[in-house]
Amino acid sequence: MTGNKEKKDFVFKITVIGDGGVGKTSLIKKYTQGSFQKQYIKTLGAQFSKYDEKVEGNMVKLFFWDIAGQAEFSFMRPTFYKGSKAAIIVFSHALGEEKSFSNITEWHEDIKKYCGNIPIILFGNKIDLIDIEKLDNGKAEEIVDQRKFLGYYKTSAKTGTGVYEAFQAIIQELHNKFKDQ
Repeated sequence: MTGNKEKKDFVFKITVIGDGGVGKTSLIKKYTQGSFQKQYIKTLGAQFSKYDEKVEGNMVKLFFWDIAGQAEFSFMRPTFYKGSKAAIIVFSHALGEEKSFSNITEWHEDIKKYCGNIPIILFGNKIDLIDIEKLDNGKAEEIVDQRKFLGYYKTSAKTGTGVYEAFQAIIQELHNKFKDQ
């Protein structure tokens, strides 16, 4: 067998960041467990979920680090970011939660400071709460281009819309980046 055909195991730490209440925990649960919990439970500090997946015949262990978005936990973040291979920045499309979009740049600068230029993807969550026909993607796509993110995905942790595709985009990117190393 040649080195490229050899089956390998991969371990990827993916940090999930964004303002408190945007649905980070719910998105991870939807992807890893297929479930959705209606009531909001604030993440204290960070929590992580382990998930195993096969990608092109290789076993991939994913550790999703769900970092609390509230300011009172900011002092802990540098420790939680350590060793991240990629990040997901989540904001909310829900009315009244527009500030979460404004903070994307801040979240990106924060993770970049401690992890360098790792692959980052943007999730616009809670699309089930808006009229998708009236959604203007221009600003999100502009941030993706300016900041060189991998992409922007419209998601709903409640309905599952876009969740699988969004997580797969970052997982495939990591697998492709590390498979020949």
